[in-house]
Amino acid sequence: SGVISLLRPLLVDVVPTIQQTAALALGRLANYNNDLAEAVVKGNILPQLLCSLSEQNRFYKKAAAFVLRAVGKHSPQLAQEVVHCGALEMLVICLEDFDPGVKEAACWALGCIARHNSELSQAVVDAGAIPLLVLCIQEPEIALKRIAASTLSDISKHSPELAQTVVDAGAIAHLAQMILNPDAKLKRQVLSALCQIGKHSVDLAVLVAEAEIFPVVLTCLKDSDEYVKKNGATLIREIAKHSPELSELIVNAGGVAAMIDCIGSCRGGVRLPGIMMLGYVAAHSETLAMAVIVSKGIPPLCACLLEELEDHIKAAAAWTLEQVGKHTAEHARAVAVANVLPTLLAMYMDPSSSADLQLKASIFAKKALKSILQKCTHLPALEPLLHDAPPTVMKYIIEQFSKVLPHDSKARRLFVTTGGLKKVQEIKAEPGSLLQEYINTINNCYPEEIVR
Repeated sequence: SGVISLLRPLLVDVVPTIQQTAALALGRLANYNNDLAEAVVKGNILPQLLCSLSEQNRFYKKAAAFVLRAVGKHSPQLAQEVVHCGALEMLVICLEDFDPGVKEAACWALGCIARHNSELSQAVVDAGAIPLLVLCIQEPEIALKRIAASTLSDISKHSPELAQTVVDAGAIAHLAQMILNPDAKLKRQVLSALCQIGKHSVDLAVLVAEAEIFPVVLTCLKDSDEYVKKNGATLIREIAKHSPELSELIVNAGGVAAMIDCIGSCRGGVRLPGIMMLGYVAAHSETLAMAVIVSKGIPPLCACLLEELEDHIKAAAAWTLEQVGKHTAEHARAVAVANVLPTLLAMYMDPSSSADLQLKASIFAKKALKSILQKCTHLPALEPLLHDAPPTVMKYIIEQFSKVLPHDSKARRLFVTTGGLKKVQEIKAEPGSLLQEYINTINNCYPEEIVR
């Protein structure tokens, strides 16, 4: 109906209420979808909107920032149009406005531009937004704190350099102080911002950890808000992944035990960062993997394999069990006695798995089985696998029996009575292959008539 071209002249109407309402109408149109946002850009609305922004009242400034946000949120291309027309400078001026509502609207618009990619984030940084955003998170208004923390998160996520600019402005200390704020929505954004800073490098993770977030951040794992839980777990995961020293810091603060409790008390996607965090900790060293075992981490990880429906969560649990069990025979035994191996084998063998599940969960289950079996000398846990395992897994199982049976008379006796030896005779191995050598070693442990 040509509404956009009719609204454009109203942005410079002599009546302030008409200006504000016209801007609000354009914002709502642009907010609706990508095509309408493009129509607002093509209608040459943005220069008109900005031409006298600095002299306008707070209502117009809020409405103008809303239009810029509504256009910029849809795509990097539209956000670039907002940058081209000089909006960033005006939005940064709005961050210094006395009215908290104007600051909030400007923060939100800057966040919607910065979240798309590192180039747009850099443009927001170059416009001088960061120091003012750090001031905004110190303001008393909760809504302003939330959106400023969210914008800092959106800027930090793209690269170590962008995260460093946020750090250099002193953001970490102020964010860390707000972890205990009673407002759940603010906590979500604060945890997200610290996570986006800490994820890039060891140095940045150390700076976040040094802001004394431990053990305070562990309280978030018990929060009633699911997103606070998830963002808290993600932050701890991003710090743990970088180095054994950072993982050790988390273990010493009680982080592993707290994360295991968290995994046991929730379901679905909230579990995922916690599962991954335990895997990163366990991967670093034998000692750290033992910390996961001693804190009773294996049963909840097994529960994830059985209870979760989504393949990526099952795959993560299988990967973490592999990191725990791969180090020594003692680590492998801890996983084996929890009866995990049959579950991993079932995941690997499951014919009803979707193609996606076959790709993710079953591959991780196979890798976990392989790593754990190469170390596992706990024969009672291996025995049930003999009757179901495919040839690729069978080799590792037979190898372990060939190592243990020659030196353990009790195990040799059990191996016969449970049908293990009989199963070995049914395995068709290539003459001269490694598998045939292992079978020969096992058979040589018994008199010929028993083997027959």
